[in-house]
Amino acid sequence: MAQPAAFQAHDPRVHLQEKNDDVAPEHFVLADGLAPNIETYLHYAREQRDKEIAEVRREGHRPPTGWLSELFGLNRLARDQDSFVSEKKAESDEAAVLAVTPAEYRAASGSLRTASWGAVFYLITTDILGPYTTPFAFAQVGYGPGVACFVVFGVMAAYSGLLLWHLFLKLDSERFPLRSFGDLGYRIYGSWFRILCNVLQSLQLIVNVALIILGNGQGLSQMAQFNLCFSVCNIVWMLAGMILGQIRTLQKFGWVANFSIWLNIITLVITMGAVAHTPPNYAAAQSAYNITAGPVETVAINPQPFELQLNGIMQIVFSYGGAMIFVEFMAEMRRPMDFWKAMACAQVFITVVYMFFGLFVYSYQGQFVLILANQGISLYSLQTATNAISLVAALIAAALYGNIGIKVIYQNILVELFRAPPLTVKAGKYLFAVLVIVYWSLAYVIGSAIPQFSNLSALVAAVCIFQFTYTFPPFMILGYVMQVDAMSHDSPYDVNNPRASRIDSWWSIYRWVRGYKRHFLFNTWNVVLSLACLATATLAAYSSVTSIITDFQTGTSGTTFGCISPLQ
Repeated sequence: MAQPAAFQAHDPRVHLQEKNDDVAPEHFVLADGLAPNIETYLHYAREQRDKEIAEVRREGHRPPTGWLSELFGLNRLARDQDSFVSEKKAESDEAAVLAVTPAEYRAASGSLRTASWGAVFYLITTDILGPYTTPFAFAQVGYGPGVACFVVFGVMAAYSGLLLWHLFLKLDSERFPLRSFGDLGYRIYGSWFRILCNVLQSLQLIVNVALIILGNGQGLSQMAQFNLCFSVCNIVWMLAGMILGQIRTLQKFGWVANFSIWLNIITLVITMGAVAHTPPNYAAAQSAYNITAGPVETVAINPQPFELQLNGIMQIVFSYGGAMIFVEFMAEMRRPMDFWKAMACAQVFITVVYMFFGLFVYSYQGQFVLILANQGISLYSLQTATNAISLVAALIAAALYGNIGIKVIYQNILVELFRAPPLTVKAGKYLFAVLVIVYWSLAYVIGSAIPQFSNLSALVAAVCIFQFTYTFPPFMILGYVMQVDAMSHDSPYDVNNPRASRIDSWWSIYRWVRGYKRHFLFNTWNVVLSLACLATATLAAYSSVTSIITDFQTGTSGTTFGCISPLQ
């Protein structure tokens, strides 16, 4: 019997390179030795979408797929045989890719696309689900701005997701498959944008790992009732990460990653039950915020300094931080045209669950809410239970983030710039093992040097997450629309002579005017939106850095590499 959809698909967070270690050509070239132009990508993407539409029509005799059936994997029961055949074919193609030619890679790329939109829904929510910081966001801004920001950021995240979905459908094909956010950016703006995306992606992943080490260290110190040095608590998780990181291929761990969503939900339920029947953790709140015990206070609008409010809002941005790997999700789908269903369901789920949880906990704990809500439980037994469960879920996330981050660095820096050996040879495996130790050591240094979970998470949200979710998608659709509209006067595309269709180049002002004016309002909207998002991210990054410096100066945070826990 086939497994439910959530457990059957490859996990796109396990980068394609992770499945094959030495995969397909990174840089496609045409017969003339040059990289394909956007006309070529558009041509083959159009053929690919036509092929997928024809496949859907051929399968029209199958039972209709319902939303709930797709989400819970029930419709898979009607496709057991096809799933078995597809998996076997994918496995054989996956092995064949190790000795790849461009033609063989195109065939394998197509057969490895097996995920349904229901499976992708689970993957999106598993990747993003971590609403423990949302009560803190409401505490910083109050009920009104908190709800408004949640809704607005949710709508704009959905808009960005639709833009990425549209771009993927227009530029991806089996002949020239898209595999990452940087690949998509490269096809629109070139190498400089791919480098920027890869740098920000690497930075986001390593800081995410640092946050996991820091959060798990705080949880372990609570479980030990602060009898264990905080730096030692962090070292424990660093060593655990170094051990788990030696697993180079995580494709078989997809079901474990999807299991973490249920661990998170259990933690949320226990946390809500605990805060409703026990007082806040006054001691931890006094250590973290220097506020004394007293009555719980909640406000509609919190009139505190703007920097603190902005740091709270960045926790909401962190909630919608999955756009960085949306391209990887779509690359794994059998029918990428169905991605909008997974994205829409996930955004609604995240908005409703996160906002409800944040409002619920804030209503009971008010100004005493901690950055990780479950650590604000005052009853030690329930606090320990939620910490134990969340530590397991976080360890799963750490394994995924660390593995992907290391592979991104290995492929884009060591292989491309320093000609490092592929991971399939012994030298590559040894080098990867060393890199794992260096990566987790660096993550430990970041987390222990800045033991301020709220400020550090706000900083990575402003510098990295905000760009992938809000700044880059409108900027990318702007470049795409302008290039497509500029083709309106060009000759028809000739597959045998792909560079002969243009009547002018981008050195001509007429091509710029032609590209911008056809969708003037839409282009202007995306220009304004991109600049507004960039300005907001810059201001938020400045506020985060300012808050980090202030907390160190006032002593309201833990000390660098100290033994005193930030919650103590």
